[in-house]
Amino acid sequence: MRILQVIPYFYPAESFGGSVRVAFNIGRELARRGHEVTVFASDAEDLENRLDVKDNEIEGMKVYYFRNLTMLLVKCSKLFVTPELLKEAKLRIESFDIIHLHEYRSFQNIVLHHYAGKYSIPYVLQVEGSIPRIGKVGRKWFYDMLFGYRLLRNASKVIAVTQMEVKQYRDMGVPKEKIVLISPGIDVSEYMDLPPKGVFRAKHGISNNKKIILYLGRIHEIKGIDSLIKAYVNLLRSTKFDDVILVIAGPDDGYLSEAKSMVNSFKINNKVLFTGPIYGRSKLEAYVDANVYVLPSRYEIWGMTVMEAMACGTPVILSENCGTADVVRDKGGLVVNPSPEEIQTALLDLLTNEELARKMGEMGRRFVRENCSWNNIVPKFEALYEEVIGSC
Repeated sequence: MRILQVIPYFYPAESFGGSVRVAFNIGRELARRGHEVTVFASDAEDLENRLDVKDNEIEGMKVYYFRNLTMLLVKCSKLFVTPELLKEAKLRIESFDIIHLHEYRSFQNIVLHHYAGKYSIPYVLQVEGSIPRIGKVGRKWFYDMLFGYRLLRNASKVIAVTQMEVKQYRDMGVPKEKIVLISPGIDVSEYMDLPPKGVFRAKHGISNNKKIILYLGRIHEIKGIDSLIKAYVNLLRSTKFDDVILVIAGPDDGYLSEAKSMVNSFKINNKVLFTGPIYGRSKLEAYVDANVYVLPSRYEIWGMTVMEAMACGTPVILSENCGTADVVRDKGGLVVNPSPEEIQTALLDLLTNEELARKMGEMGRRFVRENCSWNNIVPKFEALYEEVIGSC
């Protein structure tokens, strides 16, 4: 099959979160399976910088990075406007058998929706948690009225990653028979040869007798980092822990200065480490050295970092508002209400009960290896594409 994937940003722009890794892994595995995969994305590397490349061959995929009109729109409004995409889409869209659109409210989806309809090319839509009108409600409502409802209505199929997202589609008027549930995976092979313990600690001057609480992800208000900081402060005060350090790792997505200000106000600067973005092997080193990984999000349609931490054998604490909660409950993770009090209690359980932490880490690693490989998940996308193409 000739498959076009469309997303506002693409690898190596990992600062934009899980959707980049999802699109990359789907495309890579499809290419390995003999399909012709093309990716249309913008040239944003992060909220301020451009990638120094126009097009590239990555893991068997042909990737086109269209220039953003201005990075000011990217930084201030997360609008990835790529005028060159209009010409390329018009010229090339008839060469594809199917289009896979990622995310929901984007300039790229507006353009591809138009040309897909004009040239009768079917598309599937995978919104990856972006349907709810959280933040900038007016702008999102405006998009939905002008484009979003038509985008959903005209899709051959829409892809949900959890039952939570199935409900979100239904609330937007999508018929049940159009919704396909396919949960994301991870590249299990990346986690077979893990770094030795102690590398992350050595890099950051953390002694072996200290326990590490790790958050790794975008530094955004919705991630609940404030609740984690408060839980950590409560932990220090209530139990007089002197051997626990909080590590907050990841790219700034508008909340870093506030998180640092909170840490400063609690006078715990010497106990909290902000590492900035870490990727690749360095990310694995952080997971391996952490005693517990925490994802306290107020809303998270999936939570890829939870699966990554589990793949490294690290026990996890996650919010009940994460789509992965029902998947990993009692399989390597503790699921909590994302209040400082409940997070504190869960932290205390795992930091003081080494046997519980060890068992959860082993259970999580085994669960991910047996159930979450892209090798087992991508055939579901293949079957979906074939069904859509066959029905046209």
